[in-house]
Amino acid sequence: MTGPRVRRPPDEARRVILDAAERLLAEGGVAAVQVRVVAARVGMTDAGVNHHFGGRDGLLEALLRHGGRKVRAGVHEVLRSWLDRGADLADLVDGLAVFYRRGYGELAVALHGAGWRDEGSGMLDPVVEVLHALRPDAAAVPVEDTRLAVAALHQALATEPLYGSAFRRSAGLTGEAATTSEPQLRWWATHLARCLGLA
Repeated sequence: MTGPRVRRPPDEARRVILDAAERLLAEGGVAAVQVRVVAARVGMTDAGVNHHFGGRDGLLEALLRHGGRKVRAGVHEVLRSWLDRGADLADLVDGLAVFYRRGYGELAVALHGAGWRDEGSGMLDPVVEVLHALRPDAAAVPVEDTRLAVAALHQALATEPLYGSAFRRSAGLTGEAATTSEPQLRWWATHLARCLGLA
């Protein structure tokens, strides 16, 4: 995993560090993203990583923003291919869930717990706009109604990798319904379609 130390231009160094931190996040969650481990993976010293991000907290914040950019780009791609395939809401829910399984939900929860606040960037605005436009009652219903539905889905998908099984068991679910997210994702797709009048 470690390699020889390499001197890179600042923009490239930041990108390489964030890519390595992202892989660690996906492999082992927030706890796995340690400056020393990232530095070893990219062939830098701890001081080199700290120079670019000011320490682990700065690295984690930058990683969340890095992930946010990827999620925004991914949302556009998911929407484009989703609309091309006939706009099945279950496909959209599945496509969005993929991003949260990469550790970004856990990262957002951890940073929030540590006191960091993101003012929000509306990264799911494209989802809101597309779903609202598809609603048969779009002209009569404020877009905020659709935005609330997407916000609820976003919250559920972001916390699913962390708490999904435990929360489902606490509601009395057992077996596959408790241990895998698939039944819950189907539920979201079905009820989101009903809520938005897309069934």
